[in-house]
Amino acid sequence: MKHLKIGKHLTFAGAALLASGGFALADGHVDEVNLQLQWVTQAQFAGYYVALENGYYDEENLDVNIIPGGPDIAPPQVLAGGGADIMLNWMPSALAARENGLPVVNIAQPFVRSGLMLTCWADSDIVEPADLAGRTVAHWFFGNEYPFLSWMSQLGIGVDGGEGVTLLQAGFNVDPLLQRQADCMSTMTYNEYWQIIDAGIAAEDLVTFKYEDQGVATLEDGLYVLEDRLSDAQFEDELVRFVRASMQGWKWAEANPDDAAMIVLEYDETGAQTEKHQKRMMREVAKLTAGSNGALDVADYERTVATLLGGGSDPVISMAPTGAWTSKITDAALK
Repeated sequence: MKHLKIGKHLTFAGAALLASGGFALADGHVDEVNLQLQWVTQAQFAGYYVALENGYYDEENLDVNIIPGGPDIAPPQVLAGGGADIMLNWMPSALAARENGLPVVNIAQPFVRSGLMLTCWADSDIVEPADLAGRTVAHWFFGNEYPFLSWMSQLGIGVDGGEGVTLLQAGFNVDPLLQRQADCMSTMTYNEYWQIIDAGIAAEDLVTFKYEDQGVATLEDGLYVLEDRLSDAQFEDELVRFVRASMQGWKWAEANPDDAAMIVLEYDETGAQTEKHQKRMMREVAKLTAGSNGALDVADYERTVATLLGGGSDPVISMAPTGAWTSKITDAALK
């Protein structure tokens, strides 16, 4: 992983902790932590790249390896296989994985708002969600489809084709919509929607439905670990330091969105991202993390669970989970 260190900063708070011996492992020992992203390197994950680049992880004696995701990578599977210590995941996917036997636990929630929306062709005559019956919708799989499935179940619309929705797996691009393979496509306010606009499509040619406006918004981009590892005091200490440094990175990214986007670009080994898109993405992502200190809001958690349980005859989860989150990491990190 690149380690450019173009702006290593020691904050006042960090200096105070160092002076007081507040950082663990001050003897120079460094702990390695592997973070599995939910998608490819982009400003959606800027806080972690900023923490890496600005030295916030170094200040916490952590060697953090950020592992990009992709359309064929399921973070729960990576976590289960030992390929990562921490994963980023949407809560619907994480709770479904937990119910299916993978005991993942939310340890922090940097994103407090949803950026998910459905984008449709205006000429498809879809003016309200009920009009989706009989249409083709493209969505990402590997657990990302759960909010959409819950929404359709609440509306009483099937997703097996015919009179219901025909669900088409989307990949890294917006081709299913642009090529008219789908009437609608799930997009993020900070990413795919703008890819469609950049392809030359006018906003008035589109109809959008934000999940939050439909009452089915669920929590996105939380940090999760395997439950049994939380019994390891050393690992718990690593998580506290990781969350503390990561949230420092997120607050810096919010305050310096254009600079944060440029840091992300330095870590994009594919060269696929552009400065224009990443700066725009960072400004949109900052709206989703604004006001967050990393602690999970219990009301937001309960709203997500209620949404997933309220899926009619085919809910995403069948019972309210227990033990699916802990505040002990953020409680310690925020002291």
